[in-house]
Amino acid sequence: MKKRYLAPLVLTALFFAACGGGDKKAEQETTKTTQENNAVDNSMVSPGADKPASKGEQLMAQSDCKTCHKEEIKVIGPALKDIAGKYPNTPENVDKLADKIIKGGSGNWGEVAMLPHPNVSKEDAKEMVQYILSIGK
Repeated sequence: MKKRYLAPLVLTALFFAACGGGDKKAEQETTKTTQENNAVDNSMVSPGADKPASKGEQLMAQSDCKTCHKEEIKVIGPALKDIAGKYPNTPENVDKLADKIIKGGSGNWGEVAMLPHPNVSKEDAKEMVQYILSIGK
């Protein structure tokens, strides 16, 4: 009769030994080591990626601008850095380029016309131009 109670008792003891009561310090050290080994490689992140985007940059991201304009390279339209290099950041240029965004046009950068964007407000167009002209710096 004693054997009948001994087997479940031994199995229960083994179960509890396997399940828990481990050393918390060893577990914390393992977690710390794992976190140290999972360091993030930021070498491919652009230098200003952690700063908040300007209103002009956000407006451009929501529009179709990036279809024809890239920051560094000419696609269909000129590169944004080339626009910033050609036009000094003056109130006259900001106003002129904002009108160009709204009305469209051609001839300044080649034969391909920029489509008009009549739904863009003058204030938003100026914000976009301010962002573009800040790229060259």
